[in-house]
Amino acid sequence: ENADGKYISPFHDIPLFAGFKEDNEIPAKKLKTTGNEVLFNMIVEVPRWTNAKMEIATEEPLNPIKQDLKKGKLRYVANIFPHKGYIWNYGALPQTWKDPNHTDDITGCCGDNDPIDVCEIGSKIRSSGEIVQVKVLGALALVDEGETDWKIIAIGVDDPEAQKIHGKYYISDVKKHKPGYLEATVDWFRLYKVPDGKPENHFAFDGEFKDKDFAVEIIKSTHEYWKALLHKKADGGTIKCTNVLVSGSPFCCSEEDARLIVQSAPVPVNGDSVSPEVDSWYFFPK
Repeated sequence: ENADGKYISPFHDIPLFAGFKEDNEIPAKKLKTTGNEVLFNMIVEVPRWTNAKMEIATEEPLNPIKQDLKKGKLRYVANIFPHKGYIWNYGALPQTWKDPNHTDDITGCCGDNDPIDVCEIGSKIRSSGEIVQVKVLGALALVDEGETDWKIIAIGVDDPEAQKIHGKYYISDVKKHKPGYLEATVDWFRLYKVPDGKPENHFAFDGEFKDKDFAVEIIKSTHEYWKALLHKKADGGTIKCTNVLVSGSPFCCSEEDARLIVQSAPVPVNGDSVSPEVDSWYFFPK
């Protein structure tokens, strides 16, 4: 539910740009800023230090945040020394979509059919489902099983450390104030699937982080793909585009329809106990 008590889709109904109730053609002068900085809304899926692979369920009506399944089993990410679970608050930017039918000019790979991912590097541990206003710092281009999977690096504007990261290129400030964090981020994404028997992931630009301006342009392009998706100008396949607030979208439903969708969802039950393997540590060479 949003602040008005309406059931909404976290994928489609939360605005990308901070400070707005719904997506329209938002004049730039009205965007919420800190100084000269445009802020974005981030949806937290996974709190830092946890292992459950929670994500926006893009193929279910109203796109609830749920734990991912693989072969009928709940998914958890492995602990790879020296890390415990996710090393940032991990989530997504709403109203963005990496189009699998579009080949990225930069990476030469198609999108992965999901919203764009965010690693929030502030000092706070956030909650799953929390909406955080963030300023974007840079981007990492992960190539995951042949698909372009951009990882946006950001920090919550309410974080005590946010004001320290203010240089023109931001990523340099991250290296200054959080030494080793970006290198750990590359290692994490490189290795996180290896315990499942998969090969290491690779990166465009040899794992170099791109700066804020580059990252913002990537976000804007994925926002345009999302707009095409929500207005039936792009093929989303099995993605559910049901929404309550997107003006002009043919997928827009009434508040009553949204309430019925939520009420028809299965009743929550106690799941299986967490396997002891989730707390195992894995060691790999750097």
